[in-house]
Formats: sequence, structure tokens, C-alpha cells
Amino acid sequence: MDLFVEDRAHEEFLKVLALRVAREEGAPFVLRVRSAKGGHPRALREYQVYQRLVERGGVIEPPNLLIVGIDGNCKTFQKAKQEILEATYDRWQEGVVVACPDPHIERWYLADPESFFEVVGYRPAIAQKKCKRDYYKQSLAQAVRQGGHPATLGGIEFAPELVDSMDFYRAGHNDRSLKAFVDDFRNAVRRYVPHRT
Repeated sequence: MDLFVEDRAHEEFLKVLALRVAREEGAPFVLRVRSAKGGHPRALREYQVYQRLVERGGVIEPPNLLIVGIDGNCKTFQKAKQEILEATYDRWQEGVVVACPDPHIERWYLADPESFFEVVGYRPAIAQKKCKRDYYKQSLAQAVRQGGHPATLGGIEFAPELVDSMDFYRAGHNDRSLKAFVDDFRNAVRRYVPHRT
């Protein structure tokens, strides 16, 4: 399974989430990060270049699944998802899973206040969706500092612990875009796992 994302915050969160769901479903996936910096436009460009490379046989082991993650940036996650699907070649339509945090990935880090408290020691308030640039980035860093930690990477350094302890039901209730990704990804993984008895 390959991962295309716009930045490190997406990479850290989504790789742990993807591996957790795959593990829960008994799927032996290996995750390869193909793009994790340069922002939204670059992630989409590299995603298209990668698809061309696979079509020409330039990738020894093409993935079963592709995860492509970009922020909704207040366009709504449906519009951002559509942008990714339009950039997806026909052969990948069944194997692509779209992650579009709405409006930004840092909101997903904060989506389950209970597990955030267990990991960081502070229970953040879940604000109504705010479209102000860097609002959730600042909220995440502040919540980490409130928990008594230095926010050395703005809070993304806690991604492994946060995702591993996250209650997906609770988090999905607080953030529809996170629920949509977890549900879509779990269903995609199940298509590649032999039927369990």
C-alpha cells in the first residue's frame, strides 16, 4: 500500500492509522510513503507522475491500495475528495482511498479528546469547524503544551500514540471527514483480505 500526502503531519497520522486498521482486519500490508512534503499541489502532481510510472512498468511491486491525503482547506472534504478522484487513473479507481481532513489534518489529531488526554495529559475542546488558516495547527501545539510537553513538532510527534489509543467511533462522531476515511479504508482493506470465518 502506498501513501501520497501533502506534508509530514498527514504522513505521521495516516501511516499509523492505515497500519492499525490493516492490523485490525488481519491484512499483511506494507506501507510505502511516496510523497510527504511540498503541500497539496505537489502531492497531487507526484501522485499523477507515480501513476504514469506504474503504467509504464517502472514500479516493481505496484500497490494493492493507494492512500491519497490532502486537506479539505474549507472546500469540504467531498470537494477535495473529488479533486483526488479526478486525478486518479481509471485502473486505480477501485484501489484508491481518499483522506481529506476537513478543514485540516491537525483537527484529526484532536478528534478524540479522551484518548488525547490519556496520551498527552490535556483534554482539548473540539471547536466547531473553523476555516481560519493554522487554527488547528496552533490548537494542537497549544494542547500539547497544556499537557506539559514541549511541542517540538507542533504535536505531530504524538501521532503514533494518539492513533493507537484513539476510539474511532468517538473520533468519527466529532469529525465526519475522519469517519469517512476510516470507513472507506476499512472497506478497501476488507476487499483484499481472505474471507474470515
